[in-house]
Amino acid sequence: MITRSTITCPHCLHSRNEDMPTDAYRILYDCEGCGASLRPRPGDCCVFCSYGDVLCPPIQEGGTCSQPGC
Repeated sequence: MITRSTITCPHCLHSRNEDMPTDAYRILYDCEGCGASLRPRPGDCCVFCSYGDVLCPPIQEGGTCSQPGC
């Protein structure tokens, strides 16, 4: 399982390598480049699945989105 992902802000293209929780979905991420608050795109469970280069650990292990609104 991969537990690090590079998140890229869709607004300013700032990238940062982040640790991913292995037992939870991260639904809010504040960009250090422009200050935008990123939330998952519709249908995605977390910011890593929306803006990262690696899917989150629960999805890597075969899980499905269990967040409201997905």
